Amino acid sequence: MLTSYNGPTLTLVVNPTAGRGRAQRLLPRVATQLLTQIPGAQLRVFQTSSYDEARLRCISTVAHARPRIEGHRPDALLVMGGDGMMHLGLNAAAETDVPVGLIPAGSGNDFCRGLGVPADPLGATKVVVQGRTQRIDLTEAQGPLVGGAERRFVGAVVSTGYDGRVNRRANSVSMNLGPLSYGYAALAETRHWEPLPYRLMIDGHPRSIPAMFVAVGNAGVFGGGMRICPSADVADGLLDITIVHPVSRMTLVRLLPSMYDGTFVKDPCVERLRAREVLVDGEGLYGMADGEELGNVPLRLRAVPRALTVYVP
Repeated sequence: MLTSYNGPTLTLVVNPTAGRGRAQRLLPRVATQLLTQIPGAQLRVFQTSSYDEARLRCISTVAHARPRIEGHRPDALLVMGGDGMMHLGLNAAAETDVPVGLIPAGSGNDFCRGLGVPADPLGATKVVVQGRTQRIDLTEAQGPLVGGAERRFVGAVVSTGYDGRVNRRANSVSMNLGPLSYGYAALAETRHWEPLPYRLMIDGHPRSIPAMFVAVGNAGVFGGGMRICPSADVADGLLDITIVHPVSRMTLVRLLPSMYDGTFVKDPCVERLRAREVLVDGEGLYGMADGEELGNVPLRLRAVPRALTVYVP
């Protein structure tokens, strides 16, 4: 029997270096907004110094969150930083009732873009303050994953071909150009533009095809705002698949600008599908997801309906 309620505990896990220090600069304003605009809120802030520390903080927060109490605002995990922090937050809270607040402060912010969460950290904090949540789907990935995990959840896009190479190159760019880093990486990777041999199993139907890339999306945005799966719906229980069949380097350069608004899918080289499960395999393929390294193929990707609770506009 409930005898008292002291207000929700909000745990904010921050990568202070995200966005070339943008997260750290805006942190005091974000914290003030949360404390002054959410009645009775108790705020815990952890500025993490490593990926592993951030991951463990997220996992611990979810494990110690109090069960939801009818009529009261629940404890929540809030993550502030780039796509890597969003990825850690969604993995920690997947398949639980703990809501996640996404406060983007990095260069890509693709999962947030796909959900319509404002790219401005203070605007995203306002979304948390308002308290509206939605239960959304995630992609479950299984295979030889980085770090030895048996499975990981993905919020945005799994990329394995040219798109994955762009992602890896953008992560290694020494000068942070924000979303422009992905455009630079995309142009640089055209030097290696050649079809890759894909072996796919799409809802049990095998396909062996050469393709420039096969992107499997949930929220559907990657590469600092490229709408690679422009019709993706995070609540339909399905994965969106975008296949770009073999094209010339010049065609790629022509299509790149239209990847930001999704209109590139009108080109005849693009094929789009929806499925509940996709197996991706083939020589020379490596998986990237939510801006992070996922692992070698084969990768089994499965839509998990209503896997995560997030604050949304």
